[in-house]
Amino acid sequence: MTFDTVVIIDWSGGNDRGPTPKADAIWACIAGQEPLYFRNRQAVETWLAALFESEIAAGRRVLAGFDFPFGYPQGFARSVTGSDDPLALWAWLDDRITDTPATNNRFGIAAELNEKFEGIGPFWGNGLSREIAHLPKKGTHRTNTDFAEKRRVEDLAKGSFTCWQLAGAGAVGSQILMGLPVLQRLRTRHHDDLAVWPFEQPDKAITLVEVWPSLVAGIAPDGQIKDAHQVKATANHFAAMAPSALEDLLAVDAPQEGWILGVPPQKRPPPLRNDCFAMPQGAHWTPVNEALDHLRAKLDVVVGTREISVRKASGRILAGPAFARRAHPPTPNSAVDGYGFWGGKPAGEHALPLCEGRAAAGDPFQGNVPQGHAIRVLTGAALPAGADTVILQEDVVVDGDHLRFFGPLKQGANARAAGEDMQSGQQIFDAGHRLGPADLATLTASGIANVAVRRKLRVGILSTGDELADAHEPTRNDQIFDANRPMLRATVQAWGHKAIDLGRAPDNRETLASILDQAAKTCDVILASGGASAGDEDHMSALLAGSGSFALWRIAMKPGRPLALGMWQNTPVFGLPGNPVAAFVCALVFARPALSVLAGQGWVEPQGYPLPAGFAKSKKAGRREYIRARVENGVVCAFASEGSGRVSGLSWAQGLVAFSDDAETIAQGDTVNFIPYASFGL
Repeated sequence: MTFDTVVIIDWSGGNDRGPTPKADAIWACIAGQEPLYFRNRQAVETWLAALFESEIAAGRRVLAGFDFPFGYPQGFARSVTGSDDPLALWAWLDDRITDTPATNNRFGIAAELNEKFEGIGPFWGNGLSREIAHLPKKGTHRTNTDFAEKRRVEDLAKGSFTCWQLAGAGAVGSQILMGLPVLQRLRTRHHDDLAVWPFEQPDKAITLVEVWPSLVAGIAPDGQIKDAHQVKATANHFAAMAPSALEDLLAVDAPQEGWILGVPPQKRPPPLRNDCFAMPQGAHWTPVNEALDHLRAKLDVVVGTREISVRKASGRILAGPAFARRAHPPTPNSAVDGYGFWGGKPAGEHALPLCEGRAAAGDPFQGNVPQGHAIRVLTGAALPAGADTVILQEDVVVDGDHLRFFGPLKQGANARAAGEDMQSGQQIFDAGHRLGPADLATLTASGIANVAVRRKLRVGILSTGDELADAHEPTRNDQIFDANRPMLRATVQAWGHKAIDLGRAPDNRETLASILDQAAKTCDVILASGGASAGDEDHMSALLAGSGSFALWRIAMKPGRPLALGMWQNTPVFGLPGNPVAAFVCALVFARPALSVLAGQGWVEPQGYPLPAGFAKSKKAGRREYIRARVENGVVCAFASEGSGRVSGLSWAQGLVAFSDDAETIAQGDTVNFIPYASFGL
């Protein structure tokens, strides 16, 4: 990757800085030249436009770096513009930001954005003297938690600041709001010759990149303005870099948030093999266990990792094992309010002189408890040296300066030993563990503030078929409402993944292929329903077959049977049946463990419970059967119909009863295997 010209710009979100070069202003430098000072954004925009035009005319390629984020944490662009494309947000800001050398409306636009979301925030840092509705002055005043505090790259670039802060030391939020509109205008002006990395391939005459000069620039020499020194050092650094090394740094996958050039990209897990769904040739009908074993053997993790605060880690999957940073409790402490002393006491009456002072939680006793003495201790207090046993205050009488009580009392009674819960360095969770609320308490108690977790698996949800309509749309008599998409979207979210609604695809092969092309860019896996068999209108199966990775599994189960699986541009596709009941059961049985593997959690299996049947049933050998069921008065009741057309049975049920592949005859009172929805992660 070769560039003829490297230019680095240190930005500012403030107003005109005057004609004399100043710190905290706009500085730019072309590699090999001296830094230039710009008093305002209007001046540097004019200079950049002229530079780009002259370099394009001369046939030279330009790498232009700016020291502010090109994107926001994942999900923000879609919440504002309806699109995951961060460049749509650039255009949105350009339409609304007003900017002159003397004034701009950045705080008002931040308040307008905050108003779109529940609670207070995410933007903060009102830098004006007057109050602005919806824009708090301090970050601690915020209550909105819709978005991460930092982007993934900022978790890796230690010391970087949050994009939500608009004023104060280290604020980059104002630089973003005032910088992106300028870049959008440059992008529009040079559209055919300009690319924005990493959202677009850096193969045009001009490539805009995000930089952080502190990564490569050292301390400024005495008498030199820091920003001027940094743009010069950074420009020369990237200009001197070997093309292969620069190409490695540009090989980043951050389609929504952007990336800082120079922060080494995380290695992505290798893609799945194109033949991972190919079953061995043989039986026409594939048993459920054989299909599950195949998925378990062939699938692997497809998402990278990031470090986040434990406070935000509920529902996330650990990328590696977690080890306690210190013992819990760190010191011996009292489990009750009472009095501490050394050793147990035999039966009979005892009297111990009391030490002056006491030990309370957060207020330890400074000193030792002499042998044969006692001291007042409160619940949670660190036991002072010379005390290892506590007697409840209800079991004693304080007589002046003595403590009187009756034994026996075991040594160590009512006291917690240091590290009795967790030892320092002890592994407390395995890699792949999905963290719940209780786990956050365990991590925090052991001193862990941040954890490496897997990026959320992005699951595209797609329905196919001309017969489908959304519930809010007018319908014909030959159409049905699309129940699968809301059902599968909610199911995927309950499993802790990120659901991406891909809408409905008509029975048109070209349209479906286009939807899959776009989905493969933003999704880690696609969960589609309908078109999964081998009929004339089963276009999903036909397209996957054309990709060379198609596998049509005829599963020996009821409900369900056809599963179309394949790879579309390295993205796995699960084609579920179109019938909602069959789609739901197949999602629970097959998609849930498969997605868990792809997400880094590992293979998960539902826990069934033996309970007496409140129904009678007979089935033939040769296929696995699942019926909708619920528990009433200690027995399992079956839904009135086993027909897959009765969607309401999914709501009536509390889970499924699974019958084996063998022939079975069930009478009332016989034991059946009931699997509650909760065991499927719902």
